[in-house]
Amino acid sequence: MLNYRLKNYFFFLVFLLVSGSAFSQHTSRKNGKVKLTSESMKAGAFIDVNVASYTQSSYTPQQLVQQVLINGQSTCATPNVSNVTVSPNHPVTDNDRFWGYFHKGTTNFPFEDGIVLTTGYARQAGNAAIANNLAGTISSNGDADLAAATNTNINNQRDAVALEFDFVPNSNQVKFNYIFASEEYSLGYPCSYSDAFALLIKPVAGGPYTNVAILPGTAGPVSVTNIRPATQFDGSTLSCGALNPTYFAGYNTSSIETNYNGRVVPLMAIADVTPGVAYHFKMVLSDYNDQTLDSAVFLEGGSFDIGIKIVDANGVVLPDTVNMCDNTPQVLTAQLTVTPGMTFQWYKDGVAINGATNVSYTATSPGAYEVKVAVPGNQCPASAVITIVGGTTPPAQNATLKLCTTPSVSAFNLNDAIPMITTSTTAVVHYYVNQADAVEQNSNYLSTAATSNYSGTDGQVLYVVVSNGAFCSKMVTLTLKKEATPVAQLTATKVRLCAGESTTLTAANGATYEWVGMSGTGATQTVSPTQTTTYSVYAIGAQGCKSLQPASITIEVVPAITSNLSGGMICEGDVITLDAGAGPNYNYLWNTGDTSQTISVGTPGTYSVTINNGVCAKVFTTQVVQAIIPEITNVNYNENGTMILTASNPSNGALEYSIDNGLTWQNSNVFSNVPRNSVISIRVRVKKTSCVGFLEYFTFVMQNVITPNGDNINDIIDFRGVNQNKDFKASIFDRYGKEVYKASGLQPYWDGYFQGKRLPTSSYWYQVSFEDPASKKPALKTGWILLKNIE
Repeated sequence: MLNYRLKNYFFFLVFLLVSGSAFSQHTSRKNGKVKLTSESMKAGAFIDVNVASYTQSSYTPQQLVQQVLINGQSTCATPNVSNVTVSPNHPVTDNDRFWGYFHKGTTNFPFEDGIVLTTGYARQAGNAAIANNLAGTISSNGDADLAAATNTNINNQRDAVALEFDFVPNSNQVKFNYIFASEEYSLGYPCSYSDAFALLIKPVAGGPYTNVAILPGTAGPVSVTNIRPATQFDGSTLSCGALNPTYFAGYNTSSIETNYNGRVVPLMAIADVTPGVAYHFKMVLSDYNDQTLDSAVFLEGGSFDIGIKIVDANGVVLPDTVNMCDNTPQVLTAQLTVTPGMTFQWYKDGVAINGATNVSYTATSPGAYEVKVAVPGNQCPASAVITIVGGTTPPAQNATLKLCTTPSVSAFNLNDAIPMITTSTTAVVHYYVNQADAVEQNSNYLSTAATSNYSGTDGQVLYVVVSNGAFCSKMVTLTLKKEATPVAQLTATKVRLCAGESTTLTAANGATYEWVGMSGTGATQTVSPTQTTTYSVYAIGAQGCKSLQPASITIEVVPAITSNLSGGMICEGDVITLDAGAGPNYNYLWNTGDTSQTISVGTPGTYSVTINNGVCAKVFTTQVVQAIIPEITNVNYNENGTMILTASNPSNGALEYSIDNGLTWQNSNVFSNVPRNSVISIRVRVKKTSCVGFLEYFTFVMQNVITPNGDNINDIIDFRGVNQNKDFKASIFDRYGKEVYKASGLQPYWDGYFQGKRLPTSSYWYQVSFEDPASKKPALKTGWILLKNIE
């Protein structure tokens, strides 16, 4: 044992000699501060450290941890914090102690107040400008835990200081905010003087330390050599270059605040813990290589949080402010280790919520929610506050935007889709190409210029975030449909038709078609126009794009070929002219071989002509019939002068009649005003032929009175017109039946005489008979005659 001690004393002596030599080499090392200026000499240019005007400046380490670091100057006790120590054990009465209380005073220092630990005199960290190096040699000791945590050599550490305590967390995480500052941020010292800080935590029951004062990711511990800029304090290049410069806040030039040449940005130490388990906490800081230039760490008051947290339904710790959209229920749970006798009360906007006395509460509207937890043995309830900010999500739905491209339009205007996506006129709409960006709602959305002229592809899906301009949003999709606007085409099997004919229209370049004035969406239509007509059709693409203009075609309907061709009847030896009729562009071909409009024929038969106008052709047919001479079969004549003719018509053709020996003809067989007792030359013929039937007919009417006085008026009854008829007989009888006249060839009239004597005036009866020359039937006429003889 003695040898062991002697050996150790020997090494200790050597160490003192070496370190003394090293110390002598660095006593002339300067911190590179600028000279004192009127700006740095102003009152209030520096933070206040251990200033008597602050009550906290007289706090013990126990009070500083409980009431400044943890409770943020609350007067409530924190029974779960114990065993608070500082090392070296500088009492609060030591004016040159390494620890103390700081307040930012009138400066812009990032922290309001807190605890400061230094490797020198804490009072020199602020208060007033120090022209040269900071004073204070705390010890020559290093700290093995710090060396292990920062990967430094304990033998090179100097002035190691620490603040330690035990605590029992009620939540699953503890954290605090801190700023590391150092005089080593001068000249080229950041390349070799690794003053460092660590925050170590381990279970009181045993286990290794974990350093939670580390840079994000894998950037390493907090030390001068691990956080350095690219340039020196005076602006010249730092020979070793920058390392993690993002976390270097800057040199202490324009903003005075402290007496350290430079500092890092505010950092946060976070440790995951188990609620209800006791942990030992050690904050340790040291110089490196020598004690000439000091470093410090500023711990923000109230930032060391070992109380309760508010978590969501999944146990995830909620931030201080939570957004609530559309009053969607938000489950709030106090995260802590529940102990017997612990009670809960939830508040909204400072007012206790009736019945909300459980560890969880479901918020259904915006507001400031606080949970207060009364812990047995603690006169002050622990609490946590969360603010829920409300908002309304604009309505939004998936939509499809169709673009029918043309030579002048090939890009989408996505703004056209907004009314289809949302009915809100105030919603903010962002279009994302990638779904991941839309979910993250980052800045990779399409710019305003891009949305108004977006090329896009058919079937492409854009992810649209519709928001209220704040935090309430909904993601929907916009499907792009894109096709070229078709150019319609229209053809026809025939463009010139005869009346009554049909043609087939065929449209092209579309998937379906819209026919103007016609039903159906197919590519073909069969039409039978009655007059020249123009047909139009739009081509519709597979995605519904409609041609800008319809395709049109005019179907000309050529006027129908007409003909009044009529045949007729001819008698033997007659010639009839057949006329096919005239028309536009008419060409003729008769079955006789003739090509003229008219032909003359004298032979009965069927005659046809084909008329062609260059588009249409039509055959017209007529008959030429052999006519037979009609025969007059009856003449009905009465004393009123009406004559009705009846004739046979073996040809069955139209007949026409004449009673003036063929001078005039009429279609009617009835004649009026035919004179009595006259020979009438009757003619009947087949119309337009020379087939004529002839009959001489005497219109015999018996006179009722005769006056044979020689005045040549009614002197006789004359039978000379009728006595030529076959079987003619005529007799006159007196009232007693005595025949007083009988017609003969010698005396074809009666003059009122019988046997040469004048008969007396009286009424006489007559009887006339003959064969009717038309009907060939016997005709009998009887009646009375008044004879007036003048004596």
